[in-house]
Amino acid sequence: MQAKKRYLILFSAGACLLLLFCFGGIQVPLSGRGDDRSLAGYGPGARWRRLQGYLQPFSSWREDRPDGLGHHLSPRQKRDASSSPYTGRRCRMESCFDFSLCQRNGFRVYVYPQQKGEKISESYQNILTSIEGSRFYTPDPRQACLFVLSLDTLDRDQLSPQYVHNLKAKIQSLALWNDGRNHIIFNLYSGTWPDYTEDLGFDIGLAMLAKASISTENFRPKFDVSIPLFSKDHPRAGGERGYLRHNTIPPYRKYVLVFKGKRYLTGIGSDTRNALYHVHNSQDVVLLTTCKHGKDWQKHKDARCDRDNAEYDRYDYREMLYNSTFCLVPRGRRLGSFRFLEALQAACVPVILSNGWELPFSEIIDWNTAAVIGDERLLLQIPSTVRSIHQDKILSLRQQTQLLWEAYFNSVEKIVLTTLEIIQDRVLEHTSRSSLMWNSLPGGLFTLPQYSTHLGDFPFFYAKLGIKPYPKFTAIVHVVTPLVSLSQPVMKLLVAVAKSQYCAQVIVVWNCDKPLPAKHRWPTTSVPFIVIEGERLVISSRFLPYDTIPTDAVLSLDEDTVLSTTEVDFAFTVWQSFPDRIVGYPARSHFWDSTKERWGYTSKWTNDYSMVLTGAAIYHKYYHYLYTTYLPASLRTMVDQMSNCEDILMNFLVSSVTKLPPVKVTQKKQYKETMMGQSSRASRWADPDHFTQRQTCMNKFANWFGTMPLVHSQMRLDPVLFKDQVSILRKKYREIERL
Repeated sequence: MQAKKRYLILFSAGACLLLLFCFGGIQVPLSGRGDDRSLAGYGPGARWRRLQGYLQPFSSWREDRPDGLGHHLSPRQKRDASSSPYTGRRCRMESCFDFSLCQRNGFRVYVYPQQKGEKISESYQNILTSIEGSRFYTPDPRQACLFVLSLDTLDRDQLSPQYVHNLKAKIQSLALWNDGRNHIIFNLYSGTWPDYTEDLGFDIGLAMLAKASISTENFRPKFDVSIPLFSKDHPRAGGERGYLRHNTIPPYRKYVLVFKGKRYLTGIGSDTRNALYHVHNSQDVVLLTTCKHGKDWQKHKDARCDRDNAEYDRYDYREMLYNSTFCLVPRGRRLGSFRFLEALQAACVPVILSNGWELPFSEIIDWNTAAVIGDERLLLQIPSTVRSIHQDKILSLRQQTQLLWEAYFNSVEKIVLTTLEIIQDRVLEHTSRSSLMWNSLPGGLFTLPQYSTHLGDFPFFYAKLGIKPYPKFTAIVHVVTPLVSLSQPVMKLLVAVAKSQYCAQVIVVWNCDKPLPAKHRWPTTSVPFIVIEGERLVISSRFLPYDTIPTDAVLSLDEDTVLSTTEVDFAFTVWQSFPDRIVGYPARSHFWDSTKERWGYTSKWTNDYSMVLTGAAIYHKYYHYLYTTYLPASLRTMVDQMSNCEDILMNFLVSSVTKLPPVKVTQKKQYKETMMGQSSRASRWADPDHFTQRQTCMNKFANWFGTMPLVHSQMRLDPVLFKDQVSILRKKYREIERL
């Protein structure tokens, strides 16, 4: 009996120990897997040491490796991790990014100096130039939050002439490499024939990847950035507008679905393109492939090659592209394809057949609103699927392709800036953009969350939100001459503006080198009156985002402007219907001078204009913030040194954001560029070099924007019954006709 009790007790104790072991109550050290670091709190037995005071801002990269201690991975997780081409497979911003570098100086980006003798492809040089010309760039690595290599990492195909050899050793020798932490690596091509893997041929460590054709399997969410595959001919800046010039109703084109490209007879990426002939009908579904590429194509050609090649040569690719409702984007050797960007620009809705492709900028873009995402295994269902899409949906998809193309993809600069803005949103998460900001006009690059994260603070979202701007304006008068008498034009202007029923406040920006006048020398007004000394007495100070501006609308005025209260009221009434544009009186235009091959500036009175000068114009105060923070310091410095062209630069900025012209209100021929003559500083209109400077500015600005953003218009808005032969008593703005 006693023996049975002993056996029962031993059995119970053994069972308890087994249960404790299974549920983690007892931890058995793993022999042969530990090292000396377990004594310093790295091993599982030291987890109790991780108190709040010992919490590191980021973890060691080795803790993110699948063979690190303390990680309980399933066999499948271990297998996936070991097959990944990246050692930092499990990296995320929280574990592999040092946020403390960004807390000191904000989000600043440093580009390594180019090493002597190292060749850089044109595409990679465009990337580096775009970064160096952005507002994020810093030449001081001590101020940097993010680092970009000057070594060309774009093409990692060993068979490519652009392939950089010994890249691993070159990167490891960089003093700031720090195992890749806070670095971003740009790549378009990885792997080589025959499998085209995503291996870059060197250890990226903890670096982020901005990579084309990246798979969802290897993509590290909220850490890597998927970028589009673009050609070496892709423009560095500016870029072409989308093809959709006007909406056609119904939105159908000559073809329903088209594709024209290579067919791979063997190897990866061949299955889908080899099957396209099953869907091709030579009528409204035209899917063309050719075997005629590569050196040895004739050795491998199949029975269909000759027939496919003949059919392929019958069609013009551009004609197909611009006359089709949908464009097929099948995978090639890699997941991405040039056809993707070509379809977006042509307003041809992409039909994506590339299983496992992490779509470009998928973190911010809702691709369901601009593309049809298919399945390679269901190729035969694609024609019936696209035919079933309603015409209203087709129109919406096409419009969204144009928004995305022009906002993020039409130049290398846009692609690079979008990548940097995505990372900045991760770093400064409390001021990150919403999905609506990224996927609505004018796009995330022009909607800066540092200004506000509230959609109602931007002029672009009033209609979408169903709200109206604040029904008052703040007048900002730029003064550069001393006060001499009460009869000066600026004194009359201040009185007339302050009498407006819509005026909330008057601000004078004093950019004169004389001391501020005493308070009693200014006119008495019924609204708050503030005088601000201009920053360093430069002309751009008139566009600073002053905290003292309480309204959405800003009425910008030169001191020599002649406006009546009625004209101010009418202009503001018009602006309330166009809150995202510049609305005002003095109009100017630009033209292309074919003899000098440069842009010209004209002040001739015609029915055509593309600028409304800010000497008498109303616009949203957000453009003050954009002018100060979005534009590079080099442009603002040029304007300040010349004391000229700030109005042209503001027009360039607003038109590049809206893609629309300004709005001119009732013609006012008495507006003159007055030659005041009190001082050389004030009489800039009398300066013989003034007009020449403005010609130069036009071309300098166009060069920075990469294109000419100004848009011509012939629309002028007049009051109802303006100049009609009816009683003056029936007209609301009757004073305008008496001017």
